[in-house]
Formats: sequence, C-alpha cells, structure tokens
Amino acid sequence: MIPATPFTGLCDAIESRRSELVDIRRDLHQHPELSHQEKRTTAVLADRLGQAAIPVRRLPGTGLIADLGPADARFRVALRADIDALPVRERTGLDFASISPDVCHACGHDVHTTALLGAALALGDLRDYLDATGTAVRFFFQAAEESIPGGADDIIAEGGMLGVDAAYALHCDPGLDVGQVGLREGALTAACDRLTVNLKGHGGHTSRPHLTEDLTFALAKVVTDLPTVLARRVDPRASALIVWGQVHAGRAGNVIPSTGFAEGTLRVLDSDVWRGLAPLLERIVDEVTAPFGVQAELTHVQGVPPVVNTAAAIGDLRSAVATVGLKAVPTAQSMGGEDFAWYLHHASGAMARLGTRTAGGRTYDLHQGDYIVDERAIEAGAKLLGAVGLTALERFLADADVPTS
Repeated sequence: MIPATPFTGLCDAIESRRSELVDIRRDLHQHPELSHQEKRTTAVLADRLGQAAIPVRRLPGTGLIADLGPADARFRVALRADIDALPVRERTGLDFASISPDVCHACGHDVHTTALLGAALALGDLRDYLDATGTAVRFFFQAAEESIPGGADDIIAEGGMLGVDAAYALHCDPGLDVGQVGLREGALTAACDRLTVNLKGHGGHTSRPHLTEDLTFALAKVVTDLPTVLARRVDPRASALIVWGQVHAGRAGNVIPSTGFAEGTLRVLDSDVWRGLAPLLERIVDEVTAPFGVQAELTHVQGVPPVVNTAAAIGDLRSAVATVGLKAVPTAQSMGGEDFAWYLHHASGAMARLGTRTAGGRTYDLHQGDYIVDERAIEAGAKLLGAVGLTALERFLADADVPTS
C-alpha cells in the first residue's frame, strides 16, 4: 500500500500554493478564450509548468500535455481539465470579471484548469515517489471542450492516451456545496449532437401564402414537431431530447421569407439509440416539411457519447475523496454532454462532480453569465485530482503485487 506520506505531501503542497492558485484562476477568468483560441491560456500553463520543471508538449493549435514519472512506467494515469470559455457575456460584477467582450468562463473551466495545475505542481514535488514505484501521471490541458468535435479528439490523435491505464476528470457542479463531490457509477452524462435544419422556398407576400411555400410556418412545424415525433419513434427510456437554441426566418412582418433555419442540440441517454438516430432524423424532417413544399436540409453533427464511469474508477474516486477530507454524495445522470467520454473509449476511468456552491448560498446554473464559484473549490479540486491519481496507481500496483515502499 502507498504510505500516508505521499497523500500528506500532496495536500501540504497544494495548501502551500493556495493563494497562487486563486491568483492564477482569477487571471484565467479575466482573460477567457473560446474553443481553439486558447493561446494565452496555453502559454500561462506552459510557463508555470516549465518553472516547476514538468515536461510539457504543446499541441498543434492550443492545449498541452504534461508528464511526470518514467517514460517506461508500469502504470500511467491521465488527469484532464478543459481550458476553453463560452461566448457568453459575464454578469457577475466581480473585480476580476472577464475583459473579453461576450466571452466568459460560465462553465467553470477556469476552476478545472487551475485545480489540475495545482495537482500537477503538487505531484511534481512527489516525482521521486513516482520514479521509485515506476508509475507516471499525464496531464491533459485540453482545448475546445465546448465545440463539436471537441478537443479530446486532438489529444487522442496526438497519442495522448497511448500507455494510459485510467483517466479521471472533474466538472464544476453549482448544485453541490464546496467540499462535496458527486459520484455515480455508470453513465454520468448524455450523448450530445448538433442539429441544424435549413429550409428554402419561394418567398412572397403574407396576403398570398397559397402562392408561396409558407416557409416560416414550415419552420415552426420543424421546431415543434421534430422533437415531438422523435420522442414517439424511439424508446422513451433513451430520453432523446431536442432543444433549439437559434431559430431565424425573415426580416419583415408582411414578407414570407425564402430561407430560414433552426439550430439546436440533440441529447440522448442511451448509447445504442444514439448511434442509430441519423437516418430516423432525416426521415422525420422530410415527413414534417413535405406538406409545405419547402426544401429541407438536415445537418447532423454527431458529437460525444455518454461518459460512462467504471466501478473501479469510482472506487478510486471514493477513496480519494475520503483521503483528502471531502465528502462523497450521490449524483444523477445529466443531459449534459462531455467529450471526456472519448478518453474512456481508450481506458477505464471516471468523472466526478465538484461542488462550487457556498453552503447556504445561492445556487447558480452553468452556461449563465452570472455564475459565481466559491474559490475554495479550487483547492478541493486540486486535492481530489492529485489524490485520485495516487489512489489509482496504488490500485494498479496492488493488483500487480508490486511493492510500493
């Protein structure tokens, strides 16, 4: 078994950097960058990791991979954070609010990033232990989680998962108090795709809809009927959910437009149902729009499957939570999508939910410009990520009957 010293050393190293980590998080929060544009963020991370003599490999574009431990390690664990922000205007009123117009960290990725940085710096202090046990930890500072396709594809394409035995991540949860960690074995998130339906037709005067294809009415039917019909064509236990984020047609109240579109997301809880939906969506769009004579084109970009947490990995997280003095609580599967799921197609692993709410305080929502995080979550997240890395390595070594001291 791993002696208590590495865990104690981990926590001490993170606590000693508490103020620094808060400062870094505030800097990242003030300078958010959208998917595939995270150049400053990548540079800040590379510089700080370099100062700690942690080897860094920058990825093409943005994002980076860092490594600790021997290259030929017996076992290697990957820890991941996403670094991109959202095209949302910040409304927090914080002193360190975003200075980038209509861009902010409304999903807590600045907390994920700083927590992983804290874990990396602390584990860097324990590199002698990793070398002695022949184990390694790899850190993914991943770009573009908020886009489809996401940045996980880039890391995997660059060989990031080669030699990795397990992968772990966390995600802010404003519905949990600081110090709480939400855990769930099995599916944690939903599959998530992007849908766009473009319509074309002959425009005309609203007084003569019979001489045109009434495109606006047809678009309204797409918006209302596509989700409804889909829900009647698939197993309801799959919870196939279409929600529109954009609907556009026309510029004048007395003109039937010739073009229009609706864009939104498709989310599905069941992986098997998700894989077979593409032809069904095409048929439903054709059926809904046929009576109006418009031309319909569906663009369906398949995004990510559900994140499925393995039992062993949840066991690692549960042990890590207790070791660093946090509290594990049950959590439900959500309809949110996460490209961390792709890492789990290459290795076992799990994602945890990190509480960010001040006890007794307001419950915020993700992807909203007023989202405020209790900054004590940074330290909690860093300890959790570092501890689960050590715990997983302990499990691998014990299974292989390799002495750790």
